Amino acid sequence: MVNPFARCILRTLLAGFLLVGAVGAQEGSKPEKPPGTARLRIEVTAGEKNKPVDSASVYVRYVEERMLRKDKKFEMNVKTNKEGIVRVPEVPKGKVLIQVIAEGWKTFGRWYEVTADEEVVKIKLEKPPRWY
Repeated sequence: MVNPFARCILRTLLAGFLLVGAVGAQEGSKPEKPPGTARLRIEVTAGEKNKPVDSASVYVRYVEERMLRKDKKFEMNVKTNKEGIVRVPEVPKGKVLIQVIAEGWKTFGRWYEVTADEEVVKIKLEKPPRWY
């Protein structure tokens, strides 16, 4: 029978070795994106002068098709920075719905076909229609 104190020390050492091994493996490798996915860069501008839109809500929606079960729907909500740019990592290639909502501008929504590993989508917002 093993002493409980010795068992505790062995578990701690084993956990330490596993942790060091996991950290060492992560440091040397560069994080790779999964196959069949793409990175999107969305640039949002508005008006006649194409000024960047700050803090616009950008919704990215896509469907992950599955063989045996119901398709799984995903949605991401991100905000643009001061330059009007959003970076969206790991979107599957195929059809992607991009919607943009910004205060004082007409809401934008369109389906895009993503085929390349990295794509740039430029969106220009228009003024809302005038209500009488």
